[in-house]
Amino acid sequence: MVHVLVEPTREQILAFCAEEPIERVFLEDVARRGFARFVALVDPDGRLDALAHVGTNFVPSGRGCQLFSELLARSGSRMVIGDEQAVTDLWSQAGALLARPREDRPGQPVYSIFEPPAPGETGLRPATLDDLDDLVPRCARAHEEELGVDPLRRDVDGFRWRTRAQIEDGRSWLWIEDGVIRFKAEASAWTPHAIQIQQVWVDPEVRGQGFGARGLRDLCRLLLDEVPAVTLFVRTDNPPAIALYESVGMLRTGTYRSLLF
Repeated sequence: MVHVLVEPTREQILAFCAEEPIERVFLEDVARRGFARFVALVDPDGRLDALAHVGTNFVPSGRGCQLFSELLARSGSRMVIGDEQAVTDLWSQAGALLARPREDRPGQPVYSIFEPPAPGETGLRPATLDDLDDLVPRCARAHEEELGVDPLRRDVDGFRWRTRAQIEDGRSWLWIEDGVIRFKAEASAWTPHAIQIQQVWVDPEVRGQGFGARGLRDLCRLLLDEVPAVTLFVRTDNPPAIALYESVGMLRTGTYRSLLF
């Protein structure tokens, strides 16, 4: 079957994402917000078989993603992330065109929850701009723990702006008492079908006391009033986080792979 590389329409992107709304939640979110660059593979009948977001992160999805390899090589993207099979197909050809990634993370579990868990009875609330100074260093530490790069050393102004934008967009929540963050998280993607959360964090001095599970339960309850599913993905080498997500009733619904350059 002959495929053609095209710049897809918004309608084509949304139809493609509707086929797998949890796996493709990020792609749908950036398409709806209107500030992303996409490329797609179209079959002879005009149907999208694969889609990729091209930016700081290169996010492929669908069948035949190896045909995006030359585009990835020219993109300058710092990370490839998405459904494990799509990333593996892409890297099967792109690997000959690019330097070896500094990290390759296959088998990253994707967890989702569809029914509200028991209440956590926390002080969880939406973050406000008054919380910005408390959140920036915590978000930076969470970013560094996840990706191995301190964003405050790379681009302090840009990272502070992104943290502020998340607050202003209503995509940041926290539970803070006496200056200690017992729980915080942000939404990395939000569609009518699912919300993907990221950077789940508890200050180190109060970890191991059950605050993370309580905060996550209340966040899931809050978000499940808005959408049918709450989802996230996690590194395979983070058993405490995996145990936390399973403890609140999240189920494994997929697998991602990440390549970090």
